[in-house]
Amino acid sequence: MTFVAPNRMEWLCMRCFKEAGFHSVFRLVLTMTCVLFVLSVSMYPGLKSIGAHLHSAFTGSYVPGHHSVLIINSPNEQAAKDIGRAIMEMRLAASINILTRTSTMYYWKGQIQEATEILMLVKTRTSRIQQIIEYVCPSLWQPRSP
Repeated sequence: MTFVAPNRMEWLCMRCFKEAGFHSVFRLVLTMTCVLFVLSVSMYPGLKSIGAHLHSAFTGSYVPGHHSVLIINSPNEQAAKDIGRAIMEMRLAASINILTRTSTMYYWKGQIQEATEILMLVKTRTSRIQQIIEYVCPSLWQPRSP
């Protein structure tokens, strides 16, 4: 059996206590980091959706990558088919539904008017809405001369 001097023994105890304290703090920080990482990975889809909604609410703009449905009216069925085919050929929409003979009512010069029109439901990505609008209504997007 070896005998260690008392000051040497105190030194060993102090050293072990300091290392144990360091290891416990390190273990706590590592555990908390792992827990936060697992929570952030598991909550990512929900956080992404909330972020997209907040961005849309604050900026008033659409978030690219999300899907939208455009409603376009047309005076007759042939014009709707022509517009729909052109949009599909440019690959701006996933699908287009043409609803024939839709009744509409509106105010015109203080009177209620009734008419029929053809509605097109264009299912597309939100990021492509601007291109579709520019194709369907080109006169709205041309710069005006002063």
